[in-house]
Amino acid sequence: MALYSEKVMDHFTNPRNVGKIENADGVGEVGNAKCGDIMKIYLRVSDDGIIEDVKFNTFGCASAIASSSMATEMIKGQPIDRALELTNKAVVEALDGLPPVKIHCSVLAEEAVKSAVKDYYDRKGIAYDPEIFKEVSCEHCGEH
Repeated sequence: MALYSEKVMDHFTNPRNVGKIENADGVGEVGNAKCGDIMKIYLRVSDDGIIEDVKFNTFGCASAIASSSMATEMIKGQPIDRALELTNKAVVEALDGLPPVKIHCSVLAEEAVKSAVKDYYDRKGIAYDPEIFKEVSCEHCGEH
C-alpha cells in the first residue's frame, strides 16, 4: 500500500489556494516545534460573513501541505462560523486518509483555520465563546 493516497499526492503536488491575502480580514498561524510544521491561513470575508477567499502558506511535509490545501477548499465559500466546524477528522477523510504518524498535520490545519477565524472575530469586535478556540491536542506528538 502506498504511504499517501492519490488525493494527498494531488493536494501536495498541486496545492490549492497557496499564497497570501494582503489586508486579510483574518490571519491564523500555528506551528509545532517538534515536527517543524508551520501553517498560516489568510481569510477574506464578505460583508455578509461568507469566506470569499482563503489562502495558505505552509512550511512542512507533504501531509501538512495537503491538509492545508484541503482545509482551504473545504471552507471557501462557507459562512465564517461554519469554518469553526472544520475538524481534523473531516480533513483526513477528505484526503482519503493519512498515515497515523501524520495525523498531527490535519490537527494543525484545523487549528490554523480556527486561529484565523478568531483573529477575524477579534478584528471585527464579534463576541465569541473562548471554549470554541481551545487547542486540539495532538496525540502523535503530545503537543497542543
